[in-house]
Amino acid sequence: MNGSDGDRQYDVVIIGAGIGGLVCGCLLAKAGMKVLIMEQHHSAGGYCSSFKRGSIVFDSAAHCFGGYRREGFTRRVFDELQLEKKIAISRFDPSDIVRTPGYTISYRGELKDTLREFESAFPGEGKNIADFFHFLLSPEPHAFARIRSWTFKRLLDEFFRNEHLKAVLAIPLLGNGGLPPSRMSAFIGSKMFSEFLLDGGYYPNDRMQALPDALIERFREFGGEVHFSSPIASITIKNGAATGVVAGNGQAIASRCVVSNCDARQTFLCLLPPAAVPAVFREHLETMIPSSSNFIAYLGIDPQRVSIPRAGTSLWFLSHYDLDLAYKRARENDIDGFGGHLVRVSPDRMSVLAIIPAAFRDIRYWQEHKSRFLDRFIERIEHDTLPGLRNGIIYKDAASPQTLFRYTRNYQGASYGWAGMPSQLADPDMSKPSFLGGLYLTGHWTTLGVGVSGVVYSGWETARRLLKREKYIS
Repeated sequence: MNGSDGDRQYDVVIIGAGIGGLVCGCLLAKAGMKVLIMEQHHSAGGYCSSFKRGSIVFDSAAHCFGGYRREGFTRRVFDELQLEKKIAISRFDPSDIVRTPGYTISYRGELKDTLREFESAFPGEGKNIADFFHFLLSPEPHAFARIRSWTFKRLLDEFFRNEHLKAVLAIPLLGNGGLPPSRMSAFIGSKMFSEFLLDGGYYPNDRMQALPDALIERFREFGGEVHFSSPIASITIKNGAATGVVAGNGQAIASRCVVSNCDARQTFLCLLPPAAVPAVFREHLETMIPSSSNFIAYLGIDPQRVSIPRAGTSLWFLSHYDLDLAYKRARENDIDGFGGHLVRVSPDRMSVLAIIPAAFRDIRYWQEHKSRFLDRFIERIEHDTLPGLRNGIIYKDAASPQTLFRYTRNYQGASYGWAGMPSQLADPDMSKPSFLGGLYLTGHWTTLGVGVSGVVYSGWETARRLLKREKYIS
């Protein structure tokens, strides 16, 4: 597999150094494949990254991960890659607190303690709650196949009658997945709930950036090669198969396979030649709906001047119980109508990450509204969750949906890939297009899952497919 610098040969080129691409790359390189990761940004991680302003560290978007219990899937993959040699992973307890009018529920490290919280708040629902949690954590064989076409609302309706309880259970999923239960896939909602809430709150070192950095280290130790600040111009096709990429600087890089860890629309509509994508698939792609985006506030604070809740815990607040209305108001960028947000104070108590769903609109919209949106968002946070916040802010900035698009090139600044609706669940062409050999996708655009644990699974699944194809495993 030797070649000149202009025609270097790899087994696999991976486009994008998000968590899905990094996990996939590590597993392939560990098995002995020659792998190159090309990343447009100057560092790895995508949404799972961090940045500094002065001495203050901010997580860009992802603020914790799940699925790391002893038998959890994220733990299995990280153990296989021996990431414990690179990072120390701690867990915040409680991982999440949900606050609504009349209720405050904490998700504790011990399941029995979480059950006790719900039973105390909703007397008479104890058995239903226990049955629901058991279904999520220890499903019967084929249980999820049975609910494949269901919404998460239908699943909640199977277990509960109390509408307030159903809303309290679903609020973090609206924030973490961008959909109310009436629109969200029961499968996606179940996986998010079991991985992010019943087994969430895990955090690497002192910032989320430590996770992609550790994966980069392991990737290089396994013999992998990574190029930063290296956008891809196109994917090369020959005889109906992907045979490499052309970098933004014009360099042709040959490979036996290509894995795209970037936006699916960018992959199919921008990087591939038009003739390689059938018209019927293009039409299908145009009908698919991206997930919502977010508006994210980054606030440096003086901890002596702000009433701070438990640092490291994700605090979800909603002032009402109508999640369909909240979703509608979020689509209208109506902060007051939405009535809620996620707030997390950093473990060092020096910064606040606050997130609210928001619609993409266009560049001019956010140029005109971003500053006012941020100021109003801060007012709502101070009123609802962090008293004294405005007097304690020493730095403020924000990422709008336009910012997220510019940073990741995700279609309409989507935060979770395709919207996790039943009609968009597990689309096989989004992970391995049937019409093109040698091309694979990984990450949250594969319709297999969202969040860090979801893209870890996607990276593992893509690597397994490739290793089976290349006869590295049976």
